[in-house]
Amino acid sequence: PRPPRRRLEELLKVAGSPAWVRTRWALLLLFWLGWLGMLAGAVVIIVQAPRCRELPEQRWWHKGALYRIGDLRAFLGHDTGNLAGLKEQLDYLSTLKVKGIVLGPIHKNQEDDLTETNLEQIDPIFGSKEDFESLLHSAKKKSIRVILDLTPNYKGQNPWFQSIQTDTVAIKMKEALRFWLQTGVDGFQVRDVQNLTDPSSFLAEWQNITKSVSEDRLLIAGTDSSDLQQILRLLEPTKDLLLTSSYLSHSSLTGNHTNFLVTQYLDAFGSNWCSWSVSQAGLLTSFVSPQLLRLYQLLLFTLPGTPVFSYGDEIGLEGAGLSGQPAKAPVMLWDESISLSLYHCLQGQSGDPDSLLFLFRWLSDQRGKERSLLHGDFYNLSSGPDLFSYIRQWDQNERFLVVLNFGDVGQLARLGASNLPTGTSLPAKVDLLLSTQPGREKGTSLELEHLNLQPHEGLLLRFPYVA
Repeated sequence: PRPPRRRLEELLKVAGSPAWVRTRWALLLLFWLGWLGMLAGAVVIIVQAPRCRELPEQRWWHKGALYRIGDLRAFLGHDTGNLAGLKEQLDYLSTLKVKGIVLGPIHKNQEDDLTETNLEQIDPIFGSKEDFESLLHSAKKKSIRVILDLTPNYKGQNPWFQSIQTDTVAIKMKEALRFWLQTGVDGFQVRDVQNLTDPSSFLAEWQNITKSVSEDRLLIAGTDSSDLQQILRLLEPTKDLLLTSSYLSHSSLTGNHTNFLVTQYLDAFGSNWCSWSVSQAGLLTSFVSPQLLRLYQLLLFTLPGTPVFSYGDEIGLEGAGLSGQPAKAPVMLWDESISLSLYHCLQGQSGDPDSLLFLFRWLSDQRGKERSLLHGDFYNLSSGPDLFSYIRQWDQNERFLVVLNFGDVGQLARLGASNLPTGTSLPAKVDLLLSTQPGREKGTSLELEHLNLQPHEGLLLRFPYVA
């Protein structure tokens, strides 16, 4: 065989021939032309692709539900109804996927006696300040915020004492806000603010104190009013204040009426964030008929804003309005030992995929994960008199269609898209995510043209973004 040096010399001689030189230049030119073509294609795709919409700034209360515990002893039981007992139930609250708990009032309050009311001292029956700080620390580890109810005279006749005592109450309130903010609470609630002599002025001042520590602190005001104009007057001078009211507590809501109320409320609030509840302190069952409980849960979790519930709403607990007074607050049904029926208690519903508790947990989880539900736009659709339907959508994310039948008979949903923005239309088919009634299989593809709902049924449907 020829030596390696000889073979190398022959290869170099051939490689230097005119034919191979031309071949190399041709291949090199093809490589760079292909690379430039791919680069140009990528630039065209980037330029023509729709721009992603900038995400809005969101605080923690924008990301999920709030859970009110107005009476610790009724919630936990007479023997364990204190701050230490509540700390032991944080794991359960985590399963509800709520973002915060609204606690109390738990401060010292002598009925109708302002001098014996101390907004900075915890009533000994609930524990000590150290117990409260331990609760705050444990809740923070589980990403649960703690909001403290500071309604002063919660055991008395007038939650804000007499009108002639307003100035004194206001001073005490400001001092208490600063005290508890230093302790580390995430916000405050004050109820029955319509009883204040100048509620909007007081709320604006308390809001400024709350926000002076951090923009991540929240103030919630509660009123028993259902009048939209009165609600707007309360909120007028404030920013980023949540207000719970009886706006949606009408006893005989139809689909059309609910559509009107919700649309009117959102139009009045404009770009401001709002909250949704049926009252400032009561249970869903106190205002909503049993057959509509599931439908209302779906409604509150899918409207734009923060849903606010009371303890027991997740299992359909029945009882009087939660006024914060032990004599009036219903006992939480943890297990069958305090319930006439296993189905009505938390223990019985925990393992049942058709239970109200399962529905609450699933909706709460979706509310905190899906961008279209977190901060998506809201578009109501025209439908029948007993139906309320709307779309939630954000940018290029999946869209959600909610259809609610408030009627006592089945309905064929004839959805009109006249309120949708230009370029947006309803799809021919949608995927079923959830029905409030048993019998439908999740993931089923449904034709909108033939969408039939059972009496009191609510549907959560999904369809993709189409460019």
